[in-house]
Amino acid sequence: MNISIHACFLPHNDADAAMTFYRDTLGFEVRKDVAYGGMRWITVGPVGQPATSIVLHPPAASPGITDEERRTIAEMMAKGTYGIITLATPDLDATFARLESAGTEIVQEPIEQPYGVRDCAVRDPSGNLIRINQLR
Repeated sequence: MNISIHACFLPHNDADAAMTFYRDTLGFEVRKDVAYGGMRWITVGPVGQPATSIVLHPPAASPGITDEERRTIAEMMAKGTYGIITLATPDLDATFARLESAGTEIVQEPIEQPYGVRDCAVRDPSGNLIRINQLR
């Protein structure tokens, strides 16, 4: 098989804050910014990797979920336990310094993990957990 990851979805509760974080802090390019029904979907991705994207979506747009489920999703987003993504960089220390200087919420400073990965963890403005691995 020849399968690749094309897009993953992370929820946002503030489209402008999400776009600013992914574009200005992480340096991703904005590929689409689509408004519909009072909501916004923003597609971002790493420069030079046009085949890989993150779609930042309004969690309220999911069809078939109840109001109780929407409340649960909002609570999980606030705690950082709903959306998670792992990114990678060749220079973890420089990336971490950039995130820290931009006022990003730090969850874990760069550390060598016992399972063989050096990484750090931050949260985006919506509370999504972002782990960043050091490429070796």
